[in-house]
Amino acid sequence: MTVDQTNPTGEAALAWEALLDLGPGPGPRVARLERAVRDAVRAGRVPVGAALPPSRQLAETLGVSRWVVTEAYGQLVAEGVLEARTGSATRVATAPAALVVPEPTRAPGTGAAHAAARPGHDLAPGVPDLRHAPRDAWARATREALATATNDDLGAPAPSGHPAARAAVAGHLHRARVVAGGDEAVVVTHGATSGMARVASALVDAGHTHVLVEDPSWPVLRDVAVRAGLEPVPVPVDADGVDVDALVRAARRTGARAALLTPAHQFPTGTALAPERREAVVAWARDVDALLVEDDYDAEFRYDRRPVAALQGLAPERVVLLGSLSKTLSPAFGLGWAVVPERWREAVARAGRWAPAPSTVDQLALARFVASGAYDRHLRAARRRYRHRRDAVLAALARELPGTGVRGLAAGMHALLDLGPGAPDAAHVVREAATRDVAVVDLRRYQVSPAARSTTLVLGYGNLADARVDRAVALLAASVRAAQAA
Repeated sequence: MTVDQTNPTGEAALAWEALLDLGPGPGPRVARLERAVRDAVRAGRVPVGAALPPSRQLAETLGVSRWVVTEAYGQLVAEGVLEARTGSATRVATAPAALVVPEPTRAPGTGAAHAAARPGHDLAPGVPDLRHAPRDAWARATREALATATNDDLGAPAPSGHPAARAAVAGHLHRARVVAGGDEAVVVTHGATSGMARVASALVDAGHTHVLVEDPSWPVLRDVAVRAGLEPVPVPVDADGVDVDALVRAARRTGARAALLTPAHQFPTGTALAPERREAVVAWARDVDALLVEDDYDAEFRYDRRPVAALQGLAPERVVLLGSLSKTLSPAFGLGWAVVPERWREAVARAGRWAPAPSTVDQLALARFVASGAYDRHLRAARRRYRHRRDAVLAALARELPGTGVRGLAAGMHALLDLGPGAPDAAHVVREAATRDVAVVDLRRYQVSPAARSTTLVLGYGNLADARVDRAVALLAASVRAAQAA
């Protein structure tokens, strides 16, 4: 589709003419529009400084809602691909950054392809404190792993992971998450995304066609399921977690016998699955011979009490647990795990036959890192840091945005910010915030079917420097006021 907007003043630099092909591919329309704009800029079809059409005009031309366009524009501004100034058109950045399409393993709400592109005031969810990644401890673990590795260790990686890494992960999960199962249940992966890819492929091979997903939820794992051939079936989430009665009805309607859940700390609503619902969803899985896929996300970060045990411990024969280092250390480490029921192990192993296993050296470093106690020490320090930072963010919000409401457990690295009645649309706030070097995300980004209007933001504090908390919240408040006045 060709979009042509000429500048009323006649300046050629303001012309926009590009082929924006959203296509029928996987993923929500907003993500496909982002990719289309990035491709147009990367390929040089759109010159530096060119103005984009107004959101309403482009929405009408593409046959999408205006929210899709404003959300895509806001995300690309936050990435540095586009520039936005109050009272002026959105333009291609003078020096476009982050033109690499973000990897599917990126954290929810983030679009930066590399750390240099992250905003100065990072209120995007799902990113840990990159300043405190345990570089020295990991380097020491790597040196020790290499020094003691046998010749056989340096051969081709085992498909399910090195025995030392599997044992270390199993031991940690048993202690910290009350996960059942021995070393043989653990598959070492590149992260939760690659683990989900294996599980989804195994489900398709076994004849499954649908997977029940929480709505809202992290879209990356939903997209992985789509690419494998599964159709996501949305199930609503409330203050007690996923609505299990609605899940059962949706399963009867579609024949779905698999569900992707985040019981410990739901993303993005911040709820925990209530005890009676945990028991109910396990009972459903047993009744219909279903598989539950538990995304453990940031479950180790609970500040008001001990983290709730993994659902997997209730029904190890019915639950696959996915975890990774991406939220506890950093996505750059590229390591994760899946704890797989015995019945599904062969199928999950077979599904990974074309995917390279993580580096054996990295796996041995992980084993050393865990066995030495460095991982536990890092988690304890991170909990203290995030708890204090969450308190500081909430105090700043109370000062700068009185009348707004914060939802979500005292856990993880994010919360929901309800702007309140009469507030501006969240997409407008996101765009205003991007012009002030603040990254924040509209809740609709995580909804399977985005609402027509939203006044709720998903606000992260994991990668926000402590010294910038007050300034970041003040800039967010200014963005809300500017969006209200627009």
